[in-house]
Amino acid sequence: MEDNSDTQPSLGDVLDGVAEAVLTNKESSPSASEQLIDGMPAAKAFRHREVMLIQAIMEKYGPQLGGVNTDSLVKEFLGAGPEGGGGKIDSGEGSYSNRGALDIDTQPMAEVNGSDEEVDSGKNQLAEFTERVKFIPLRLTFGERKLLRLCEAALNVSEYTDKVDILTWKSKTGRIHEQLRDICAILSGLAVAADYEVGQKMIKDRSFEDNAEYFASVFEIGRRHKILNPECMRTDYGKLVHMLMDSQNPDIQRLLEFKLVKKVTTVYDYLKSKDSLLMLKCPDMLMATTAIVDRGRTRAEVQQAIKCKESAVKRIVRKFSNDDLGEEEIEWCLYSIGDNSSFLVFNRDPVDQMISYLNTNFPSTLPTDSPRSLCIRSGYKGARLSHPHSQQYQYCLQTLTLWREIQSDMFKLWCLAEDDLLASNNYYSLRDTGQGLNRVQSAPAIGRAMHDILHRAQKQVGSWIGSSVVHLGDHNVPNALTFIDKYTQVPRILNPIVQVIEAIPRCAEQHAHVMDMIVAAHGSVKDCQLDILQDFFKHAFDGSGADNFYDAGSCIDGRLTSAWNWCNKLDKKHYYPIFKLTGFTGFDGSFKN
Repeated sequence: MEDNSDTQPSLGDVLDGVAEAVLTNKESSPSASEQLIDGMPAAKAFRHREVMLIQAIMEKYGPQLGGVNTDSLVKEFLGAGPEGGGGKIDSGEGSYSNRGALDIDTQPMAEVNGSDEEVDSGKNQLAEFTERVKFIPLRLTFGERKLLRLCEAALNVSEYTDKVDILTWKSKTGRIHEQLRDICAILSGLAVAADYEVGQKMIKDRSFEDNAEYFASVFEIGRRHKILNPECMRTDYGKLVHMLMDSQNPDIQRLLEFKLVKKVTTVYDYLKSKDSLLMLKCPDMLMATTAIVDRGRTRAEVQQAIKCKESAVKRIVRKFSNDDLGEEEIEWCLYSIGDNSSFLVFNRDPVDQMISYLNTNFPSTLPTDSPRSLCIRSGYKGARLSHPHSQQYQYCLQTLTLWREIQSDMFKLWCLAEDDLLASNNYYSLRDTGQGLNRVQSAPAIGRAMHDILHRAQKQVGSWIGSSVVHLGDHNVPNALTFIDKYTQVPRILNPIVQVIEAIPRCAEQHAHVMDMIVAAHGSVKDCQLDILQDFFKHAFDGSGADNFYDAGSCIDGRLTSAWNWCNKLDKKHYYPIFKLTGFTGFDGSFKN
């Protein structure tokens, strides 16, 4: 029998159907080394989840089992843990009556109580600023915006995921062939739109590799624009990422013979290429890149802040401009960092405002019998957790603190998410997760970053109520793209609420009939605001949104699921007319660019 193992079919032959792609890796198979889930070995991650399920069963049915406790079940069915104990299961704080449902930490306790605090305390503001700049994408130039429109147009007409992510393929070679055809169709469209003659020659000769740098640059521009503007490309970005994920497959890569993925250009990388990183250590950088906010300021104070910012920009330009780095390029870098500051104003400030509302109106010292108590009881009004006021206050505070930290690091998390999604050795499998077909893929970089953020939040709030499980690479959060999409929803949820709370006094003052309605329904404008906030802090953090403690409850992602559930039921609330009168249109925003 003749051995043809060394001969590889050409891209043209595969596209024309003359030859089949040579396959080397099975689609769902991980690498030979132990796979990481949430940044830890698979065996340890799965054990944490199994322990969590056993405790959930014991918390619901424990009294009926009689004489059996969680620790004995874990030892009997799972054996002794690698750490030699059951973690929080062995401690008194794991009592259901003390803190409601679920209190299992997915990380070894030593990680939480490590020496990170000493390292964090030694960081100064400029060092943190420099670290943040490493993940801030460079703002698009005018020429790049032309390529962005081309990229968006190509993705808008593409039906890539509709054709590829289906379960009717009889063989993997058929799916690979369809992936190649669609990838090359998108590339051909881009080439023809940019230069008709070049595109015509490319289609005829199948010489895609001659324009490899152009294709990679167009897709990098699209990814960079999405990170800087999360509200844009809400449908096209998914197609782009899924196509690039497939292009990284070794079997497709062998036929394409070039890479479509390149690192997103950041301000740090750009300054490093110009040998100008010293600029980031300039004390004026903080002032030159801050976002000017008019909340609580007079017009004169805002004007003064703008002048101070402009002066700082001019000083930096004079000091660091040279032959390699011109004045316009320095200003472009400063504006890019300023874009991140504006992002934080829109995405992080609403979380700060909600924390302020919580601390001001519902302090932890509030008496249990107070009409403004936040206590919730499992089974009442859809709640699936049972917390007295002080515990619910702490639960809300720690959740909002965690969301704040995530929003602060969102650009970093987005870059790490793309690293996980587009890693050539990080395979995915197409599965029905109960929410349609999804690409289930591990996300080790995001997992490690989330554990660091979680530990940071835990140190800020002191104690931790509920579970600290971070779902990644499972049916709840299939991959890093789903993770990013979940947490970009936080400002979409909180911003409208903050805007309504602030608009109620103005609306009541301007319209007498609105004031009469508010007084009749709530007693006063202040009581109306407090009624809305009280309901939000109670039932947007009550463990609702799913029918089991693994998918919702008090885990990290379950907290956001409960908030989504509250938003979904808003139109049934008695105060919904107030939302509409103050200009509320919805939480999800527009899917159009």
